[in-house]
Amino acid sequence: MSVPPVAPRADWGSGVAPRNAVALAGSRIVAFCVVEWQKLMHDRTELVTRAIQPVLWLVVFGETFSRVRAIPTGSLSYLQYMAPGIIAQSGMFVAIFYGIQIIWERDAGILAKLLVTPTPRVALIAGKSFAAAVRALAMVVVILLVSVVIGVGMTANPLRLLGAGASVVLGTIFFSCLSMVIAGLVMSRDRLMGIGQAITMPLFFASSALYPVSMMPTWLQHLSTANPLSYEVSSLRTLLLGNPGNLWSDFAVLTVAAVLGIIAASRLLGRLAR
Repeated sequence: MSVPPVAPRADWGSGVAPRNAVALAGSRIVAFCVVEWQKLMHDRTELVTRAIQPVLWLVVFGETFSRVRAIPTGSLSYLQYMAPGIIAQSGMFVAIFYGIQIIWERDAGILAKLLVTPTPRVALIAGKSFAAAVRALAMVVVILLVSVVIGVGMTANPLRLLGAGASVVLGTIFFSCLSMVIAGLVMSRDRLMGIGQAITMPLFFASSALYPVSMMPTWLQHLSTANPLSYEVSSLRTLLLGNPGNLWSDFAVLTVAAVLGIIAASRLLGRLAR
């Protein structure tokens, strides 16, 4: 008696064979990124309006505190010290409200259509988080140009710039996934906006973006250690300014945070479609 062939086991609960899942995920990530880039090019006013706040941080806050000289920054000027923190902040601010788009897609019926396709949920979340990184990288270019104009000396080494871009991408993936996790829990745009506004500044101030961790009280130092933004800022300072740091550990933490964020958000994606 012959035994019928066993069908390939589905990967990520999607009905997609494992050998095809990675290729499908990659194609979805590229597709989402291309769509996001087209949307950004279609409406460039959003890029301009989002750039206002980080530019003000650099030009007003940074220039002012450079004259105070109250914060020890070693061989770096305070403006140099602050610039990588503002780059990381701009990416986080783009990503932390990205869950609103998921809720909008649910209300418009788009999310339900995406979930019935063979695309794994992990691939959908990864695609959307990489799409958020496209917007974040556009902001990074603006901040870098402004930094050059106001005299912040940064590296022109293309490999270091690519590394800085990778750091921003990983940080943006985590924070966009955090936003989508919150969206899956609160199920409301208004609640997501409120929570996003409530956590962005604490995350920013509980990092090394504006001052060294050694200046913080002990309890805030512990929070900074658990804050992925601190590792993103540290890697950006090392890559863009040559500041001493441990790139391997910074990227390891960012990578683990990004992977865990994608997994957590994909688990809650189905809840949004109910």
